[in-house]
Amino acid sequence: MDQKLIQLAEQACLKNKLPEFGVGNTVDVYVKIVEGAKERVQIYNGVVIARRGSGVNHMFTVRRIVNNEGVERTFMLHSPLLIDVKVRRRGKVRRAKLYYLRDRIGKARRLREVRVSSTKTKGGKRAMATPEPPTEELATAGV
Repeated sequence: MDQKLIQLAEQACLKNKLPEFGVGNTVDVYVKIVEGAKERVQIYNGVVIARRGSGVNHMFTVRRIVNNEGVERTFMLHSPLLIDVKVRRRGKVRRAKLYYLRDRIGKARRLREVRVSSTKTKGGKRAMATPEPPTEELATAGV
């Protein structure tokens, strides 16, 4: 009974439109920063190394390198301070948590990129572009 009441209370705080991203993706996180009476948007970019939690408690961790020092920041997905998350690159990973990237240096830190091809069909063969038939205006213009 208590669990249902908690879920009903959390429904009001959940965001309707969530960005689609996963672990291994390089993302730009747009965060609202409040400094006194002023508000501004700061962009934090890096690789998503972990996602955890559910509902209102859903969090993700982004890691980036600043002055040859690794910096990690954890964001609440449903926070009102989180404005947007945009995916810059989709990384190909086989793990849910990428904590091993903490020990990597230089090129070893990079992840393979997922190649998305919109011209492929179900059989794996490329779809051929079919030429469009000439319109009546073009056919009568040459006569």
